[in-house]
Amino acid sequence: MLTSRLFLSLAAHQRSTTSLTHRFPFVSWNIDAFSQRPVARANVLLNHILDGPHPPPDIIFLQEVRATVRAGWLVKGAEDLTAWDGVPFATITLLSKARFASSDLDSQKELEGEGKFMLGPTTRVPLPSKYGRDGLSVDIIPPSPSTTPGTGTHFRLINVHLDSLWHTFPNRAQQLKILASLLREPGCAGGVIAGDFNAISPADDGLVEENGLVDAWVALHGHGQGQGHGHGKDGEGDGATWGVGVERERHDGLGPGRLDKVAMTMNGVKAEEMEVLRPGNIEVPRPGEESVHVPWSDHCGLRYACSDWNLLFDPRGP
Repeated sequence: MLTSRLFLSLAAHQRSTTSLTHRFPFVSWNIDAFSQRPVARANVLLNHILDGPHPPPDIIFLQEVRATVRAGWLVKGAEDLTAWDGVPFATITLLSKARFASSDLDSQKELEGEGKFMLGPTTRVPLPSKYGRDGLSVDIIPPSPSTTPGTGTHFRLINVHLDSLWHTFPNRAQQLKILASLLREPGCAGGVIAGDFNAISPADDGLVEENGLVDAWVALHGHGQGQGHGHGKDGEGDGATWGVGVERERHDGLGPGRLDKVAMTMNGVKAEEMEVLRPGNIEVPRPGEESVHVPWSDHCGLRYACSDWNLLFDPRGP
């Protein structure tokens, strides 16, 4: 397994006080590796996440990150490019220094901020995949871990980009089964799997529940008409994160869809709020011609918040 530590310094965005409540705002976004100006688009998108209308999140999951894009960000412990070996893009997880502390701190001074979660192992979990996809798993350890026998000692955050297109549904089913099992390993009190699930078919919609997980959007907003598979005018209102606002007809028959999801364990973590973040546009200059504008990404992002992070249960059941 490939192991690395992915850590973003958000010191400039720290809140004036450190909250001891275990509530974490997340953002997950597939930032689109293949459209024009990937570095500029990614920078604008990340600035919007950090400096936009909402308070900056504590946890950011990004998918389709190109190596050239990663090089422009302040990321600690991910200097090597092995995550991009043989693949055009990878996932990256960014964690706020305001809420998390690294276990390999350089100085005692950085230990200030009692009440922070500590970072445990970070692992890229290989998956059966046509495209070389994996699950980026990060363990987080509460400031006061439980010592009760049979309860967990840490939570797990898993950033995913499941296989694409219709013919890889068997891969997606197996991938989510493997990742869900990671949330039930001994010592793990549960957690979150989030990112691009590539849920393009009705068969995909049952995978979260079949693996004993909770679909955060459904828990908060209900199923909605058609689960966002091409139903409705532009996908708004049913949680669609892809194909939203696209007016042209597609040859593959795909309409707006809820491709991006957040799946949680039934205990230990509670969804509080969730919304779809629509991308803005960036200008693309064309020499001798009028500039064009392209979206930051072909996906919308997801902003959500989870609370509780309760260690006092055994997620494996009786």
